[in-house]
Formats: sequence, C-alpha cells, structure tokens
Amino acid sequence: MARTGQEVLLVRHGETEWSRSGQHTSRTDIPLIEEGRERALQLGRRLAERHFSLILSSPLRRAYDTAKLAGLADDAQVTDELVEFGYGEYEGRTTPEIRGERPGWTLWGDGVPGGETADEVGARADRVLEELGSVDGDVLLIAHGHVLRVLSARWLGLEPAAGRLFALDPATLCVLGYERETRVIRLWNQAVAKPIDTR
Repeated sequence: MARTGQEVLLVRHGETEWSRSGQHTSRTDIPLIEEGRERALQLGRRLAERHFSLILSSPLRRAYDTAKLAGLADDAQVTDELVEFGYGEYEGRTTPEIRGERPGWTLWGDGVPGGETADEVGARADRVLEELGSVDGDVLLIAHGHVLRVLSARWLGLEPAAGRLFALDPATLCVLGYERETRVIRLWNQAVAKPIDTR
C-alpha cells in the first residue's frame, strides 16, 4: 500500500564494544568500533536521496558520530530527549550478570536501581512525538536501542514498556508512518546495507 502522511525514520547508532558484548550502555559515552563506523557511512549512502524536514540526534558520541559519518550532522539538532534509557547501577553490566543476582530480571518489568523507569523514558518519547507533530515533512531520529523502542511503542499508542516487543539491532533503520490515518510501523530493524523504499 502506498504511504500516506509523514514518515519518521529511526536509526539506531552503529556498533560499539559494549553493544557487541551485550553491556547495557546509557550515559557512558563510548565510541563506535570500526564496523559501526562503516555502517554509518553506508547509512549516509542509503539516505543520500531522502529529504528530511527535521533531523534529531542524541548528544551521545555513538549516535552523533553515526550522524556525522552519514553526512547528516550539519542538519541535525541535538536533543537530550533521545538519550538512552538510564540504566543506573546496571550501566556496563550484561543481562546474564544481573540475573546472577536477580534471577529472571528484565529491564522492562523490574527496572534498574538508580536508573530511569520505562514511564520516564516514555515521557521523553512523548515530548519528541509532540514536537514531530508540528513538522511538515519526514523526520529522521538517530539514537539508541531502548529509547527508540519506547518511542515506537508510544507512536502506536502502547504503554512505554511495550518497547520490549520490538527487538532493535545496532546500525539498523526503522520507519514509522501511517496507513491512511492509523499510525503503523512500515519497516523494522533493517540493516543499513539494504535499500530502503517504503513508498
């Protein structure tokens, strides 16, 4: 079906040492690894023909460097609203390590000591979506896995914790859009090396 209305493209930043090892990364400002840098360059080639009325990026290095390598940073506005879900005391730890202390733990159901709740991240996502509502044209957001999952849940009118239903790999593209007047996901978790055309 042909697209109707605005499209919101989501880009999860390229790979880092911690995304590769499965360590939870929120405010720790680590760089992209070489593979992540290459994927960011591929992203730039893939989006070269697209026009965006607004580009927003997380200020964290791994996201902003993805924007820069893709040739999008000059047009990007940096916003703290797109910073990753705050992992608090679990920053830098893997899920298996945490489950050694808290069997069955999940970020979505159990939260993190000293970190954000899904509802707090959802409030940030709602503010971003409210801003997008005033934009005439397509939008690009460059950020992090969990915050983009929450934002996608909120786009669909779901509770923030429903972000648990949307797996999102590093260096991938997603497209939120409309089918007639209904908000939908038009494309999800596609590697940047593949062509993108949702029209």
